[in-house]
Amino acid sequence: MKNGKLILWLLLSITAASAGSAWAHDRGRGGPRVGVYFGYSTFYPWYGPPPYYYPPTVIVRPEPQVYIERAVPPPAPQAQVYWHYCNNPPGYYPYVKECPGGWLQVVPTPPPN
Repeated sequence: MKNGKLILWLLLSITAASAGSAWAHDRGRGGPRVGVYFGYSTFYPWYGPPPYYYPPTVIVRPEPQVYIERAVPPPAPQAQVYWHYCNNPPGYYPYVKECPGGWLQVVPTPPPN
């Protein structure tokens, strides 16, 4: 039991001494200090570099995409549409069903406005 109290008192003393020296340093007091420090602190950069180094992150921006518009192919020529006209009896197919003299091919024209 006595050993446990002694160990506890030593740990508390060391902790108080290290905290006091750190507070004294923050207030700008000089002189030697006694303390126990674990790890690296970014608040005290004079203790040396961190134990390992992270390389800088390299960001490579991709080139912007270039879109090439294809030329629109010309439309295929449409087959010419004809109406069929008969002279005897006069009229257009399908109104005239038979034409003994032969059918004439006529290019259709739009009606006048």
